[in-house]
Amino acid sequence: MPTSVRLDPDTEALLKRLARRSGRSKSEVLREALHRMAAEPAAANENGGPYSLIPDLIGVVSNGPAGLAREHKKAYRDALAKKHRR
Repeated sequence: MPTSVRLDPDTEALLKRLARRSGRSKSEVLREALHRMAAEPAAANENGGPYSLIPDLIGVVSNGPAGLAREHKKAYRDALAKKHRR
């Protein structure tokens, strides 16, 4: 299916070089690049994703009020009430 893509001059030159060097058409080079890019997120998730980069930081904070995530609305109401009592 025909598709039109606008490229800046540097990218167009890179595409031409890659196509010439590999002996393929520009369309083939673009198709392969798209397929590789589409596969990258899957590969990142298989390797642990972004959290695999910071395992030493996850779970290191242990202070703060217990249940804050479950009771955030109550904590917000209490904070507002305290502010307006002043």
